[in-house]
Amino acid sequence: MAELPLAFLGEGFGFNGNILSTNIINLAVVLGVVISFGGDALRSLLENRRQTIQTNLEQADKKAEEAEERLTKVKDRLERSQQAAKDILAQGRLTADQEKKRSLEETRNDIARLEQTKEETIQLQQQKAIAQVSKQVVGLAFQQVKSKLSPPLDKTIHASVNDFNIVLFGEYRPSMTN
Repeated sequence: MAELPLAFLGEGFGFNGNILSTNIINLAVVLGVVISFGGDALRSLLENRRQTIQTNLEQADKKAEEAEERLTKVKDRLERSQQAAKDILAQGRLTADQEKKRSLEETRNDIARLEQTKEETIQLQQQKAIAQVSKQVVGLAFQQVKSKLSPPLDKTIHASVNDFNIVLFGEYRPSMTN
């Protein structure tokens, strides 16, 4: 039997629908076409996604740093405010203590002045009473002398009695009793 060439069998170039019998070359060709045409678009999509993620991360880092700075500033401001509140409280207590001491001292001074004024008033009233009693005693003494001397006296007796009374009156010192 003679061999016939395969071309005569009707087999030629065509599409083989059996996937299992397809050779590796056909798969490589198909993959090469897909990668060459779709690879650039896929690379572009992946690059855009990478840049978007990187930008988002950078923005998130920047916002985190800004938030950290704001937090630090707020903490500093809070510390200063708390210290100022402590200082104000301490100053208020100090001022209150000073005012209390000043008020107590002022009250003591007022009491001392009132006591002194009371003593001076008592002494003044005593002096007035003594002066009034002395005036009445002198007035009564003059009336008694006048009644005893109602008969006419001569000038020499009259002068000697007056001189004697003047000397007595000049030496008179009212006694001060407390």
